[in-house]
Amino acid sequence: MDLALFDLDETLICEDSTSLWLRWLASQGYAPTALIEQEQALMAQYYQGALSIEDYMSTTLTPLTGMGTLTVSGWVRRFIHRDIMPRVYPAARERIAWHQTRGDTVMVVSASGEHLVVPIAQQLGAHGALAIGVEIVDDRYSGRTYGTMTYQQGKVTRINDWLTVQKDTRFKQTWAYSDSMNDLPLLEHADHPHVINPDEPLHQLAQQRGWQVCHWSR
Repeated sequence: MDLALFDLDETLICEDSTSLWLRWLASQGYAPTALIEQEQALMAQYYQGALSIEDYMSTTLTPLTGMGTLTVSGWVRRFIHRDIMPRVYPAARERIAWHQTRGDTVMVVSASGEHLVVPIAQQLGAHGALAIGVEIVDDRYSGRTYGTMTYQQGKVTRINDWLTVQKDTRFKQTWAYSDSMNDLPLLEHADHPHVINPDEPLHQLAQQRGWQVCHWSR
């Protein structure tokens, strides 16, 4: 049995889940439209490799602060149905199914919050998800995060932490799929790295290292 690790945003789906989520919240009147502009400015830093993930999460969790978990989970279900599932790459579905037929364990590993990533992973048929921890106190969102961030090297740290508790499971090889240079540690960690719709720097790096390059479209 192998382990298949999939990034979520712009790998399994054609956009960024948190950006879509904030747009959904604003469209429903649950968040100010100004928050969308703030998030886009932070995403520009992400694409430059200069994002503070702490600042990003603090900003994007603002609409949930003080909200009950049941309320938010209802919002998330509606959001996933409307805005996520139609954006899943058909080739991503096929690749997940391919791993499942092999008997592999499929995990989604994302730098988005677990309140979004875990239910999306469930809808995609993954065995589990590793995402940024979002703190809940007395069944309400605090607006804070916890634990090691699943961002850049933090993804590999969280994967290794997860592997240490899989006492009855030993994986022969690891497969990884990502679109982003920020996931270079994840790709380097894998026996079979795959880059999805890479930008030019990542495409060149993949060619130099002999990594598989995939072009997925809707």
